[in-house]
Amino acid sequence: MDKLQVRTAQETARKPSLVEDAYRALKEAIRDNVFPPGYQGSEQEIALRLGMSRTPVHEAIIRLQEDGLVRVLSKRGVQVCPLAPEDIREIYDVIIAIEARAAELLAAMPYEIRRRVADELEEATARMEQALREDDLHAWAVADDQFHRILVERCGNSRIRRIAQTITDQAHRARMLTLKLRPRPTGSAAAHRSIAEAVRKGQMADAHQHARQHRIDARDELLPLIQSFGIKHL
Repeated sequence: MDKLQVRTAQETARKPSLVEDAYRALKEAIRDNVFPPGYQGSEQEIALRLGMSRTPVHEAIIRLQEDGLVRVLSKRGVQVCPLAPEDIREIYDVIIAIEARAAELLAAMPYEIRRRVADELEEATARMEQALREDDLHAWAVADDQFHRILVERCGNSRIRRIAQTITDQAHRARMLTLKLRPRPTGSAAAHRSIAEAVRKGQMADAHQHARQHRIDARDELLPLIQSFGIKHL
């Protein structure tokens, strides 16, 4: 194999990794509102801001459009999709259903699996509490997001995991944008511990109900807040 073939093979091997890196970086920037709702820019501008080359960013944008996070505008670049209050309501309808089912599925697993997952859920909850004591709302939101990701990623249902990946990214954006507008989230840790304990004990109905009610409470806090501040898009 000559040098050109070696270089081509190396570039081919690196390409999926570069695209995945660009996808994760851009999605995280959208989730944390570095690129806020309604932001519009060229692929080149986005690539420069991320410190990446244009080709993997282009492919990442195609994937993010499939996720519903961005929209490719003909000859006008890329726009981060804004969310209306009704979008948030629909998103929470889905989250309420799938997380309740995920918690129920976890509680039905063998004890050793339940124990490990419950430990992970409680560790994330402890990080939330520590962040709140330090008045670090961003760290609190990161730990809170991790709790909910563990819940769906460990439930054993790959379709729930795929659906949740897209829908919770959108909910996370709304949560980050309104984080400083809401009362301090002191009740979340108790709700999380109730879910984790039901999973640990194999209490399927309780796990389902605790997870469902927790997300209903979040929705019922967030939507009136959006309305009271007259927020049209997130």
